Amino acid sequence: MANTGQKKKRSGLLLGVGLDTDGHKRVTTGPNFALVGGTKDTHAHMTEQAIKINEKLKARGKQLHEISHQEFDDIAHEVGLKRADAKQN
Repeated sequence: MANTGQKKKRSGLLLGVGLDTDGHKRVTTGPNFALVGGTKDTHAHMTEQAIKINEKLKARGKQLHEISHQEFDDIAHEVGLKRADAKQN
């Protein structure tokens, strides 16, 4: 395969899915996030968290695709998100 000299552009996307519903269809997109579903309150909370993550990234002078998984976990923790326990029943 020949190298055409073009670099592959990296990107990152936060995807939020609200699993609760009140019958309305909600979709919110931003520069690096897409949020779907959820009740009014759930969707508003997801939107707030995505905006806070973007603010933290901007303060660090970084884009989503430029950070490690650990750095993302640190930022998520700073804005109040918690990793789901894989052993939950």
